[in-house]
Amino acid sequence: MRRYKIDKKKKAAAIAYTPDKVAPLLLAAGAGREAGFILEEARKAGIAIVEDAGLASLLLAARPGDYIPPWCWEAAAKILAFVLARENES
Repeated sequence: MRRYKIDKKKKAAAIAYTPDKVAPLLLAAGAGREAGFILEEARKAGIAIVEDAGLASLLLAARPGDYIPPWCWEAAAKILAFVLARENES
């Protein structure tokens, strides 16, 4: 079993977007140990990880399963565009 260092400053959020949705969905968000779990699962699944501490902090206030708040759309769009561009390079 892997042990996690608890870092109360660490924050993570997982978002997903499909063109048939009006906005990205928040899949998960957490701080400290929860953030570690989110990051580890993303790594295991081969999901792109992009660091944006500000966006992660804002998304901690949202509920998983809901669309991300409108004030986060611009930051999320930049991240999703970056990830899509990297995937298209491969």
